[in-house]
Amino acid sequence: MVTKKEPAAGWPVIKGEFDVGDPKSCVAVATAGSHFNLFPIKAGAAISGPFKTENLGIEKIVANVISNPNIRFIVICGSEVKGHISGDALECLHKYGLKDGRIVNAKGAIPFIENLDDKSVKRFQEQVQTIYMIDVEDEAKITAAIKDCIAKDPGAFAGDPMLLTIKEKEIGAEEEEAATAEAGTFTVAAAKPDKEIPPLTEDICYRAQLIARNQKLSSAVGATKTLGFVIGALFVFVLIMIPVYLKMQGVF
Repeated sequence: MVTKKEPAAGWPVIKGEFDVGDPKSCVAVATAGSHFNLFPIKAGAAISGPFKTENLGIEKIVANVISNPNIRFIVICGSEVKGHISGDALECLHKYGLKDGRIVNAKGAIPFIENLDDKSVKRFQEQVQTIYMIDVEDEAKITAAIKDCIAKDPGAFAGDPMLLTIKEKEIGAEEEEAATAEAGTFTVAAAKPDKEIPPLTEDICYRAQLIARNQKLSSAVGATKTLGFVIGALFVFVLIMIPVYLKMQGVF
């Protein structure tokens, strides 16, 4: 019999769009952009639900995981979220952690974390193993992964429940971010400064210079064509007028 612990009082400590099963289960299921019925809970998961953003959505997952030492696995599945790419971001957080508040190697648009510190991220990394099944929605495959984790249950994590405070955004803000990312437009001011911005600016300037140069070359070519046309016309005029002039002078 594996050792179990009591999770933090009132667990899950952060409310959200998810279903709750047995808090003594060792498995959490994060379904990215997919909305499943209760089959992960019926299969034995402690908690299951979607997370649409690569920032607040992930913060909520981490908060609910580290406040329950019984959770030792997290199955990352469901359809990936366009723009945010939140499934990839969660996996990157577990593998690589944070640097200057940004999830290392995350491909999403705004993977900036405000409510997690290095201590909480380290706890998350040490407490759980990830089973990365992004873009898998097949009930049988996900159920099998849950059952496999339960069979490997190592027992509760040695540390006590860790509590985090998550600063909630205004109602609808997370959904608005998700919709904005899906449309492919983002507000630069919403992101923290990044080392990629100066190179991007230089690239834009370089491309502008190329366009200006091409315009100048095009103008020069156009001017040359006009000059050539004028010279040619004058040459033809001279060739025509010479015989006329000579005839008028009685040469012919």
